[in-house]
Amino acid sequence: MLYAVISQDVENSLEKRMSVRPAHIERLNALKNEGRLILAGPHPAIDNNDPGEAGFTGSLVVAEFDSLVDAQAWADADPYMASGAYASVVVKPFKKVLP
Repeated sequence: MLYAVISQDVENSLEKRMSVRPAHIERLNALKNEGRLILAGPHPAIDNNDPGEAGFTGSLVVAEFDSLVDAQAWADADPYMASGAYASVVVKPFKKVLP
């Protein structure tokens, strides 16, 4: 089943994000290589694809997992959690309708 991993950053998270970004991207690439990643990306803090120093306010990942427990465990192990970049993460079942 698909799950949405919706993360909220702490204030001024950019430095924390950047310190572990390679490990974060590695985990996403593993999902992609397994054919389980639907989409992933951050929420810019300003209305711009490249927010610069403004940074990001959170992230969204939609991927396939065997269960909600597995999806939550994957989210909890994210390097952004360990670095303190994320203030919170919510994992919800997701039903893709379009496209």
